[in-house]
Amino acid sequence: MYSLWRPRVLGAWRVPAAGPVILAVNHAHNIDGPMLMGTAPRPVHFLIKKEAFVGPLDPFLRGIGQLRVDRDAADRGAVMQALAVLERGGVLGIFPEGTRGGGDFASLRSGLSYFALRSGAAVVPVAVLGSAERPGRLIRALPPLRSRVDVVFGDPFTVGDGSGRRTRKALDGATLELQQRLTGHLDDARRFTGR
Repeated sequence: MYSLWRPRVLGAWRVPAAGPVILAVNHAHNIDGPMLMGTAPRPVHFLIKKEAFVGPLDPFLRGIGQLRVDRDAADRGAVMQALAVLERGGVLGIFPEGTRGGGDFASLRSGLSYFALRSGAAVVPVAVLGSAERPGRLIRALPPLRSRVDVVFGDPFTVGDGSGRRTRKALDGATLELQQRLTGHLDDARRFTGR
């Protein structure tokens, strides 16, 4: 990432040095996940759509600990692998909106709430800014080479009452809380970086 763009990493010290952590990342561009993997202070295991695991990317992604998920069905295997990462005290990366979009946390799915409630892991909001501002001249699908991309880590927090309950009411309440906190962090990150 550092050889192709100019990442500016802000607040990485906020990521707990040990224990289970969920990085909740906005997703406006394809490079957001790799950018976070390359700049985070701890190794990150992302839930990545199964369609990305093709050709030489398949053994590479598996080799660096990424988790294959089928977004069209309830993928119990992927859920169990993600929970195992957290049980081992690792870092799970999640795009809470489930897919690339406006990168504004406008429509959260319940996956982040489920993992946060079930594991009790700290959630760290992450804003990746600048990756989708304009296309590159050489490769239009990527940001311009050597352009600045900001990766802004927020303060960790937990959701729920600590009981691990995953009722519909608990999931809905956690999703609402997560959306407010993630949107607040994104607004703060935009003000701080001027983006």
